Amino acid sequence: MARLTYRERVQGGIWGLLIGDALGVPWEFHAPDEIPAEDELEYEPPPGCERAHPGVPPATWSDDGAQALCLLESLLEKGELDVDDVAARFIRWQTQGYMTPDGRTFDIGGQTGDALYAIQAGKAVLEAAPGGEYSNGNGSLMRCLPLALWHRGSAAELVELAHLQSRVTHPHPRSQICCALYCLWAKRELAGEQTTWSSAVSDLRRVYRQSGQREMTDELERRVDPDQPPEGKGSGYVVDCLHSARLACKMGNTYEEVVRYAIRLGKDTDTTACVAGGLAGVRFGVHGVPERWRNSLRGQYLLRPLVARLLQRVG
Repeated sequence: MARLTYRERVQGGIWGLLIGDALGVPWEFHAPDEIPAEDELEYEPPPGCERAHPGVPPATWSDDGAQALCLLESLLEKGELDVDDVAARFIRWQTQGYMTPDGRTFDIGGQTGDALYAIQAGKAVLEAAPGGEYSNGNGSLMRCLPLALWHRGSAAELVELAHLQSRVTHPHPRSQICCALYCLWAKRELAGEQTTWSSAVSDLRRVYRQSGQREMTDELERRVDPDQPPEGKGSGYVVDCLHSARLACKMGNTYEEVVRYAIRLGKDTDTTACVAGGLAGVRFGVHGVPERWRNSLRGQYLLRPLVARLLQRVG
């Protein structure tokens, strides 16, 4: 098989996260035993299956994909991570359906909603979100892949930016760490390496050690526990989501196998498949994402111009 180009991997990441999200939307909140067999998982559920969002047309991405596109467009327009601009775009998504195929928001995480309402009420962007122990949903992890695809620079710079984008809605150190680790993992996948997870973990440990971030190191080792074998619970807890995506990427030998495995874990199906699908898209490239899914994805009038602009950046 021909070696994938960097551009193919970048495109695969964006298409992969959106398609994984859209495939998982009908099965959100379902237990694993309520989800059909892997070969039946398409945009349109089999007859008789109860959909999580019955009013949403098949092949529609959710809050995961919309926020990822908000982040991507902000990065492309500003040329940097401007958290005020990112937050403003999230609010446009929340209130006006910005970056959704139909101009309609049909799903929003509780913590993200709380943060955006607080910003609208006048709180500073980086002071608005709840940051306690139980404020570690996967809402910042699900959207952060565009940062890794856009970024040019050192691992330390990428870690800092991943932390910063998480703080808009999920400021707890655990959420910041999961976003940083995921972005470093994506960077290793973009390079076409083999031991991408372990290399990303080593990168993050080195960044924290060199910058003296002992609290982050302790949180990484005790709470994220990156050396544990991947386990798939499919829940909305940020650490579970990261490890569920890691397991799906380990178990699948193609993009299709990865996202279907992720959905079959149940519960937060759209986000698990989004996080896993983004990495699988990078790993297998845009042409490794089934053409039938690419052709049928809704909202391509939003997606294609952004991908073209991102490719101009990467060269």
